[in-house]
Parts: sequence; structure tokens; C-alpha cells
Amino acid sequence: MDAIKYVQDMYTRNDHPSFRPGDNVVVNYKIVEGQKERIQAFRGDVIQIKGSGSTKTFTVRKMSNGVGVERIFPFNAPGIVDIKVLKRGKVRRAKLYYLRDLVGKKARIKERKFIKSDA
Repeated sequence: MDAIKYVQDMYTRNDHPSFRPGDNVVVNYKIVEGQKERIQAFRGDVIQIKGSGSTKTFTVRKMSNGVGVERIFPFNAPGIVDIKVLKRGKVRRAKLYYLRDLVGKKARIKERKFIKSDA
């Protein structure tokens, strides 16, 4: 095994839940202001996941007072406390950039329905 891959595997976090683009998530992350530390929540839809290994990132988009706000989070960021998946979205593509141009009800993502089988 080469040295770069070994070091990347050591610092890769695997404690996040699995989620996909289109899912509605809450990312709780640490904010440091001077000597104080607090946890802030960022709730929105995942519009993309890109990269691999230690450079893997995901982008979350939310609407705040009618303005779209996007934030890119590295999967391995030490400031991320936890991630909660609120809704699973039903989308047909991996990058949801088209949501940037939509307003109101058209910008909503349908929820994925799960059918439990007895088998």
C-alpha cells in the first residue's frame, strides 16, 4: 500500500450516515468566535457530492429570507459534529444545479417512498 493512501485512510471519517443528492439534511458544526465555541445547525438539501477519499465534499443549499445560501462541507472536517438525514429525496441526477434557477414550489424535491417487502 502506498504511503499517501495509508495516511488518507487514517484520517477518513466513517461515522456519518449515508445520504445522496436530493436528501434534506441538518449539519451541526462547531463555530469558534474568539474563546467561545458553539454548535450551529445548517439545514438544507444536498445538491452535490464530489471527490473521493479524504477530499470528498458535499454541498448543502438552503433558502434564507428568499436568498439561496450554499455551503460546502468536507466529509472529514473536524468541525462537523453530526449529520442527520431528515428526508430522502427522489431525484434522477447526481448534481442538482438546476435548483438554483427555480423559485417557490417548483424548487421542492419529492420524497422517496420505501416499500417494505416481507422477503
